[in-house]
Amino acid sequence: MWADLARRTNRLVPDVSVAAVADALDYLCLAQLYLRDNPLLARPLTPADVKTRPTGHWGVCPPVNRMLATLGPLQAAVPDGYELHILHGAGHAGPSALAHAYLTGRLGHAHPHLRQDTAGLHELVTGFPRADIGGEITPMVPGHLHTGGQLGPALAIGQGTVLDAPHRLSVVLIGDGECETGTTAASWLATRALHGTGDHGTVLPVVLLNKMRMGGPSLLSTLSHTELTAYFTGLGHRPIYSDGHDVAQLRQAVAEALGAAQPLGIPGPSSVLVLTLDKGHGAPAHLSGTPAVHKTPLRDPAGVPAEFDALTGWLASYQPGQLLTSGGRPRPHLRPALPLPRPEPDGLPAPRGCVAASAQAAGRAAGRPFEQVVPEVLRARAEHGPFRVFSPDELASNRLDLTDEHGRPVPWAVEVLSEELCHAWAQGYTETGRHALVATYEAFAPITLSLVQQHLKHRAVRRHAGLAPLPSLVYLLTSLGWHNTFTHQNPSLTSALLAGGDPTLHVLTPADPARTAAALVFALRKLDRCTLVVAGKHTTVHHPLETLDEELRHGIAIWPHLTHPGPGEPDLILASAGDLPAEALTTLARRLRAECPGLRLRYVHIHNLTALAEDGTRPLALAPDAFALHFGTRAPVILATSGHPADIHALLGPRHPGRRLTVLGYRDPGRPVSQGRLRQLCGLDNAGLWQLATTLTNAPKEIPV
Repeated sequence: MWADLARRTNRLVPDVSVAAVADALDYLCLAQLYLRDNPLLARPLTPADVKTRPTGHWGVCPPVNRMLATLGPLQAAVPDGYELHILHGAGHAGPSALAHAYLTGRLGHAHPHLRQDTAGLHELVTGFPRADIGGEITPMVPGHLHTGGQLGPALAIGQGTVLDAPHRLSVVLIGDGECETGTTAASWLATRALHGTGDHGTVLPVVLLNKMRMGGPSLLSTLSHTELTAYFTGLGHRPIYSDGHDVAQLRQAVAEALGAAQPLGIPGPSSVLVLTLDKGHGAPAHLSGTPAVHKTPLRDPAGVPAEFDALTGWLASYQPGQLLTSGGRPRPHLRPALPLPRPEPDGLPAPRGCVAASAQAAGRAAGRPFEQVVPEVLRARAEHGPFRVFSPDELASNRLDLTDEHGRPVPWAVEVLSEELCHAWAQGYTETGRHALVATYEAFAPITLSLVQQHLKHRAVRRHAGLAPLPSLVYLLTSLGWHNTFTHQNPSLTSALLAGGDPTLHVLTPADPARTAAALVFALRKLDRCTLVVAGKHTTVHHPLETLDEELRHGIAIWPHLTHPGPGEPDLILASAGDLPAEALTTLARRLRAECPGLRLRYVHIHNLTALAEDGTRPLALAPDAFALHFGTRAPVILATSGHPADIHALLGPRHPGRRLTVLGYRDPGRPVSQGRLRQLCGLDNAGLWQLATTLTNAPKEIPV
C-alpha cells in the first residue's frame, strides 16, 4: 500500500513543489539560526538584523529537510485508517521540525503565537532558540515524534510503534553517528526476535550518511559502497541509495524503499534508505573553516564583514519571497507537497475501578506462589486489548511462564538479550497508546537508566503541553539481589529515579505475591505514570489482605493484626517496604508479642515508597498528621527496605525522624557471600533484628508480677 501511494503521489505532485518545500525548510532553518529581524528579507539585510550569538544546529538540517519535503505528499495522501509517523533520532534537527510544523500549519494550531501570519513568522524566526518549546525537537513540536534526548533508541522505538499496528508506517531518521551506538546496532538484528509475534506495521529506516558525527568522521563513512552494502545485507536489510541532490531521484528512491520494505517481523530482507548528503550541505565552507558543519557554520556574521556578506548571499539565494507570501504563508506552488493539519488523536479514557480490579486480583492470588499469580495477571491483561511484555531473555529465570499449551512462547511476550531494546520497544508501544511491561532482573535494570530518565523528561514536556495522557511505563523488577550472587546485586535504578523527583514515579514494594498481583493490575491500568514494581520471585510468606485497599490508595497502611490497639504512642514501630523486609519484620513482631507481652507495637507496611516523600512533593506523600499517625513522634522506628537505605533517608527529607529512625536495607558486601550472611551484614537476620529491637526499647522478655 505504501509503495503504491508513494508512486501515485510522485505522479500527481510535481517535483518542483517538493523542491520548493525543501528550499523553504532550508531557508527557515537558516533564518531561525541567524536572524533577529527582517525574516523575509523585505529590505536589504543589515548587521542589526543578525543575531549576535547564533546558536543551534545546521549540519543535520539539509538531509532532514529533503526527507520531510519528500514525505510531504505521502503524508497528505494517507487514507483514513492509516498512519505515517516521522521519528527523529537526533533532536538537533529542531529548526527543521519547527520549520516543517510551521509550513504545515500544525505549529500555529498548537501554539497560536506561531501561526502562519506576519507576526507568527517573525516570532518563529527571531525567537529561536525557543525557551517555550525548545530549540531541539520536543513533544511540543507537533507532527514530529522524538522520544528523548539520547542517541541510539530511535530505530527500536520506531519498531515499538508499529507492533500490532499493521496500518502504521514509521519512518525513522537516523544519523550515521547514531549508528555507532549499541542500541541502534542491536536494533537492525533484533527484528528477528519479532518473527511470528503478530501482525505488525512497517518501519522504514533512513540513514543520513552525512559522513560526520559531532567530533569527526563517522565510522559508516569509512566504509566503501561495497562494504556498506555488505554490512546492511548481513544485518538482513536491503540498502537503497540516494544522494539527496536530485529531488526526483530521492522520491523514486523512497518509493523503491517502500516497495522493498517488509512489515516488521516478516522473515526476509527489508529495505533501508541511505541518504548520502554532506553534513552542513550548502554552507559556505571557505568561511566556516570546515567542509562539514555540525552547528552554525558562520560564527559571528553580525561582527565579521566577510561572514555577513556570505550570510547575505546565502539567505538571498533561496529567494524567500518566492517561497512565502509577505503574510508568512506558503506560496501556492508549495501546497501540493505539504500535508494538511490533522486533528490530534483522542486520549485514552480515564481508568476506572483500579482499586477494585486490583483487590479482585489479590483475592484470586491469596496464598498462591509468585510463579502462578504473576503470569496469570499478565495473561488476563493480554486478553483485554493490545498488551506486550518485553524481557531481556529472563522470563523463565524470573518464573514468568508465558507459553501456550504446546510450550511455545505467547506472541505478545518478546525476549531479546538487550535491556535497551526492551525499554525502547516498550516506549514506542506506549507512545502510540498501548500498554506494555518490561520484566527484568533488578540488578540489570539500571542499564536502561538514562533511557528511562529521558523518557520521563519527554513525558513531562507532554504534560506541560497539555497533550493526552499515555499508558504508563511499567517495570517489574524481580530476581532481587537478596537471592543472587554478588554480581547480581544492584537496586540502584530505584535510587536514581527517586533522586530525580519526577512526580509520576511510583515505586511499589508489595509484601507478598497477592499484593504483587494487585500492584501489577493497578500499575497497568493507570495512565501517565512510571511504575517500578519490586517483587522477589522467591517469596513464600503471605500476609492478611484486610488493608490492601488502603495500601493501593495511599501507599501505606498500619497492619492491625500486628499492632496493639488503643490510643497513645507505641513503644516500637516496625515498618517494612518489600517482601523480604515484610517477612523479616513480621517474624520479629510475632516474637516480640510472644516474648515481650508488655511491649506495645505498631506495624506499618509501605506499599509505595513515594508515600514517604516530603508533603506536597508527590501525589501520595503523607500529610503531616498522617505521617505522625503512622510513624509517631517519640517512639523508635525500625524501617526495613529491599533497596538502599539511602532511598528512605532521601525521601523523608526535612521530616526525617532523626536518631529514633533506624533504616535497614541492602548494603554492598564488597565480596561474594551467602544469602544468610548477606542478610546478617545488612542487619536483616532474625538475631540481629531481635538485638536491635530489644536494645532500642530496653524490653524485658517477661513482665514482672
